[in-house]
Amino acid sequence: KLAQANMVAGTDARVLLTGESGTGKELVARAIHQASPRRHKPFASINCSSIAENLLEAELFGHEKGALPSAVRSHKGLFETTDGGTLLLDEIGDMPMRLQVKLLRVLQENQIRPVGSTEAVSVNVRVISATHRDLHQLMVGGQFREDLYYRLNVVHIEVPSLGRRREDIPLLVAHFLEQIAKESGQRRIYAPEAVELLATAEWPGNVRQLYNVVRQNVALSNGAIITAELVQQSLGGNPTRLPSFDEARDEFT
Repeated sequence: KLAQANMVAGTDARVLLTGESGTGKELVARAIHQASPRRHKPFASINCSSIAENLLEAELFGHEKGALPSAVRSHKGLFETTDGGTLLLDEIGDMPMRLQVKLLRVLQENQIRPVGSTEAVSVNVRVISATHRDLHQLMVGGQFREDLYYRLNVVHIEVPSLGRRREDIPLLVAHFLEQIAKESGQRRIYAPEAVELLATAEWPGNVRQLYNVVRQNVALSNGAIITAELVQQSLGGNPTRLPSFDEARDEFT
C-alpha cells in the first residue's frame, strides 16, 4: 500500500482510503502528502464524525464574525489554511448531507464561501478522504451523494488490517520510534528478536494498537535497546504466536 501511495503522490488525483478502524489511513494520507509536490505546504486532517454539523462547517469553510453564536471574530477554515497543501477528510461517510452538497461545490469550483460571507475565496487543496464505512451501502440508503463519491474516489486505496501486511510492521515501528524521539527526546531501538515478536503477534487493534505498544515500550525501557522480554510483557506475557518472521515475510515475496 505504501508503494501505491508513492505512485499516486506524484499526481494531484483525489484519493479515497478505505479500511477498518485503526489500520493507519491517516498515516497513508500523510505519506502521500510527504511524497507529493505539496509536501512543503500544510497538511491537516479532520474527523467528520466527531464534530457537530455547524462546527464542522465552520472548521472546513471558515466563518465571518457573528455568523455563529460563539463567533466573536472571523475564522479561516481548513480549506483556506491548507491552501496549496493536503486536507484529509476522515470518516467522510459520516458527513451530513447538507455539507456534502457544499463540499461537492468546493470540489467543482475550487472556491469556498465562509459561513456568513457573500464573498467566494479561491483555494487549491488536494483532498484525501477516508472511511471505514461502506459508501456504496450509504448511497443506496440515500445517506451519501453519488456525485460526491465519484468526485472523491478518483483513486481508491484499500488499507488492509495489520495482520494482512506484516512486512510493514518493522517500517511502522521505525517510523513510530523516530516520531516519539522527536516529541520526547527518548531515542530507542528494538533488539532484532523484539522486532520479530512484534511482527508475529496478533494485532486486533491494528496500527493504533501497535503504536500504543511502541509508546509503552519506549516509556518503560531502562536502556537504549528495547528487549524481547519487554515486548512480551506488553503483549500480555504470552502473545499468540503466528509463523516466524521469515515465514511471514516469505508470504509477500
